[in-house]
Amino acid sequence: MTCCSPSTGDAPRPPTPVTPSVAPVAHDDVPLPGGSFLMGDAHGEGYPADGETPVHEVRLEPFRVDVTAVTVEMFAAFVSDTGYRTEAERAGASSVFRLALAASRHDVLGIDPAVPWWVVVCGADWRHPFGPLSRAEPDHPVVHVSWDDAAAYCAWAGRRLPTEAEWEYAARGGLSGQRFAWGEELNPGGAWMCNIWQGRFPSDNTAEDGWLATAPVRSYPPNGFGLYEMTGNVWEWCADWFGATYYEESPSVDPRGPQAGDRRVIRGGSYLCHDSYCNRYRVAARSANTPASSSGNCGFRTVAALGGGPDRGRTSAGQSFPASG
Repeated sequence: MTCCSPSTGDAPRPPTPVTPSVAPVAHDDVPLPGGSFLMGDAHGEGYPADGETPVHEVRLEPFRVDVTAVTVEMFAAFVSDTGYRTEAERAGASSVFRLALAASRHDVLGIDPAVPWWVVVCGADWRHPFGPLSRAEPDHPVVHVSWDDAAAYCAWAGRRLPTEAEWEYAARGGLSGQRFAWGEELNPGGAWMCNIWQGRFPSDNTAEDGWLATAPVRSYPPNGFGLYEMTGNVWEWCADWFGATYYEESPSVDPRGPQAGDRRVIRGGSYLCHDSYCNRYRVAARSANTPASSSGNCGFRTVAALGGGPDRGRTSAGQSFPASG
């Protein structure tokens, strides 16, 4: 388990078979032109173990990217069409932020004393993000989805997860070397531009930005590419395996991460990020989690070929995921 997003060391459970849809849910996405950009931390503010340096030039082909994270409503359409059950549902439990807990005492399976703000809760899943006494809102980002669950959704929708390089290029919104998706200042003019923690972590969230946990998509101003919540709200899965030294050897054209690994990249930070312990709400910030892990602060967005047709199967290192997820 990490401070950012709780981990499970469990092996992925056999997935529910997924058949690609002939009429998947519509994705509100925008075309990005591709080209070259500088990837990595230009300010020296990252954690050394995260491997945010060296800054390096990357060239990408054009692609399309979702304007928002995949919402509960979108994921519900996938489940309705396929009968898919997420890993959290099959396991019967997932990790919930303690202050947002909506469950009976007997539903709480455990608390990790090292990170006591996370509790493992029976019945916590994408429909019940804070425990069995909660209900997911249709316009919030879907959470309690593992990397494998996100890949299964992509197989159904004819889309894919972004590579880490595509994600950072999209998050920067055309800005070069800036800390955040909107510029250098966290709160320009005193305004909150993203959903992160305010107050004293982890006991007191003043919720100055309006939200204790997830916010609806499109709650904050978009970046220069018209993309919402690239920073904060929920972590977003990327296609790549994580490598702390990958930037030292990353190819300059369309990098897709290491060939193998034990954790997948997550990007963007979440509503739990706070500079007192985790400043990973910067656009260069990286983290990772095991593919079978799920929690109440991790979701995903998707990308597709520029032509808008099916983009079934490219993930990291040229590998493909099957329609079974």
